[in-house]
Amino acid sequence: MQKLITKLHLIILCILCSTLAITAQSIEGRWDITITKGNKKFPSWLEINHSGVKYLNGRFVGSGGSARPISIVYFKDNKMSFSIPPQWDREDKDLVVEAILKDGKLEGTMNQPNGEVVNWVGVKAPKLIKSKEPIFGKPMPIFNGKNLDGWEIIGREDRPAAGENQWIVENGALKSPKSGANIRTTKTFGDFKLHVEFRVPEGSNSGVYLRGRYEVQITDGFGIEPSAIELGGIYGFVKPLEMPAKKAGEWQSYDITLVGRVVTVVLNGKTTIYKAEIPGITGGAIDSNEAEAGPIMFQGDHGPIEFRNITIATAK
Repeated sequence: MQKLITKLHLIILCILCSTLAITAQSIEGRWDITITKGNKKFPSWLEINHSGVKYLNGRFVGSGGSARPISIVYFKDNKMSFSIPPQWDREDKDLVVEAILKDGKLEGTMNQPNGEVVNWVGVKAPKLIKSKEPIFGKPMPIFNGKNLDGWEIIGREDRPAAGENQWIVENGALKSPKSGANIRTTKTFGDFKLHVEFRVPEGSNSGVYLRGRYEVQITDGFGIEPSAIELGGIYGFVKPLEMPAKKAGEWQSYDITLVGRVVTVVLNGKTTIYKAEIPGITGGAIDSNEAEAGPIMFQGDHGPIEFRNITIATAK
């Protein structure tokens, strides 16, 4: 009799676990999020994963900062919630996120560390899987070395001070002598091979945003260990294999191939990331519309930076 009871308990447990797994499948995966603050919109990103037989966990990216781990995501009766500590916020309160899953979308609120409550909507992120490698055309310059033709300033709504144009062209280089606005190409791109040379002063910080959504980090990385938030990393997501950085103030180069959401990065002639998947948008992205083409964007709100010899070969 005892063996029969034990067997029944195991069967019931298996049924309950299976039910939980089936229920959780509807919310698991990656979500591209749009946050609304008044009449302004900001991008965000969420990933929800299965953890064992009873729990969900995940990662979250806000409009700024890097991907942050979520220890537990609660989901019951199509209601989802989680909380995470602040990252770059001055306040000490947690970010509290709630939503309802309806018609394949997540709709809810975010109670931010400063007490502000904003609305948000999430849709399932596209897989962006390509069946074969594309054929790329001839590299073409996207910076003429003379003026800002083909480029436009893009400020950040969450940083009003970053709306002033500080970008100039000097000695054939696209230069940001001080912190200010970001800058992007007026054209947008899908899959491509990008070549760009850059010079970063000691202690400064910038980034190359692929399609305006995925930041390849630029920092003064000489002599430090590889990191997803330092030179050569896909910010907060992918760590480079090594750090072949030159000293601050020297010209360096990136050769970056992006196909779908798969990226290869060559830093100063060495392959530091090879065909790695970028899970989602990084902080500072222009939007969360991952299925769309996007611009090349350079970060200009974290200190001085220079770029030159910028070319792109697009997929045919």
